[in-house]
Amino acid sequence: MVIGLCIGESSPTEVAFISKTMPSSGEYVVLEYDGMEVLGMVEALVRGSPSISGDILDPDVVERIMGFEGEGDQYVRGKVRLLGDVDSLKIPRVPPPPGTKIKKASSKTLAKIFGGGTIKIGTLLSHPDVDVRVDANSMITRHLAILAITGAGKSNTVSVILDGILGLSGMPVIFDMHSEYTNAEFEGGVNHITPKLNPVYLSSNEFKILVDVGKDAHVQERYLRRAYQAAKKDASEGRGRDFVKNIVSSLESIRAIEMEEGATSSEKNAIIGVINKVEDFESKYRGLVDAHAPDILDQFVQGKANVVDLGQVDEDYADVIVSHVLRKILYNRKEGKMPPAFCIIEEAHILAPIHRPTLSKYWIDRIAREGRKFGVGLCMVSQRPK
Repeated sequence: MVIGLCIGESSPTEVAFISKTMPSSGEYVVLEYDGMEVLGMVEALVRGSPSISGDILDPDVVERIMGFEGEGDQYVRGKVRLLGDVDSLKIPRVPPPPGTKIKKASSKTLAKIFGGGTIKIGTLLSHPDVDVRVDANSMITRHLAILAITGAGKSNTVSVILDGILGLSGMPVIFDMHSEYTNAEFEGGVNHITPKLNPVYLSSNEFKILVDVGKDAHVQERYLRRAYQAAKKDASEGRGRDFVKNIVSSLESIRAIEMEEGATSSEKNAIIGVINKVEDFESKYRGLVDAHAPDILDQFVQGKANVVDLGQVDEDYADVIVSHVLRKILYNRKEGKMPPAFCIIEEAHILAPIHRPTLSKYWIDRIAREGRKFGVGLCMVSQRPK
């Protein structure tokens, strides 16, 4: 069915049209020219009448014209955004000529474009008979973002994708910032993971964030790193069962040595400050940091939705958890020590804010650049400004 004709100047991405019938905004259309069939979407519709122009200032004149002509003498103008060639999905390199017919896209054409994937995520709103499917391999190799305002269905979309991945025996890992998925039902079941951290497996940067040593506190950072490395060595050699107390003990030893060697007042204050922060850290994260806990990655199960529940922790702890897991997943995949993984990061704007560096942001960027080579997929879920 022809709904309009191209008019005026066009470009490879946009064309204006005129019609006597009113199409729907957002309707899919096709244009055939230069041996191509190009998919487009109707946008920016306006309706007018040559007889009732915007220059008329008297409503009585409008009523008299309507009495003579009725509603017959009207036109519809609009724009079509060109989405790509139906066969290749590439933007055409040449624009359509004036007079090109614009037709409604058939269900067969739309099914060819939207129905070729392995995971069904829904149907087209304008064509309920057309399934929308995404390709699982493309999600892993090219990554994915789900962006929408609050209440628009982001979590539902994630759930549908999760079911599809689990149906293919995949291993999804969900970083659940609001405990939305802990009681969900998925094919294969949910593997609920309490975000306990074993400090032995952390990097010194991750531990520094938890202890709240600022990026400009270079002296405190130096002392903390020395004590942290000493405690890790003791743990690896089976000496001392309380990791945090070992760190405090190492700091006290460093303090005594520095005092004997004539440390400055700022150095003394730095050591005392680090000791206080480590003790605060122990109190703040009691029950979440355990030197005898298994590594989180050892708890992942292929074929289940692995939900890392971050709903009860603060942003610093969530940042360390996410960065730690992403780092270990990427390294383990490089060495072939675990199956391919698909990482879903809810509330990504919190963990990877645009104007502030975070540990998670660094590893998200690394996986976005390198993950496809090693079978690590990434899905960022975030709010889109209204």
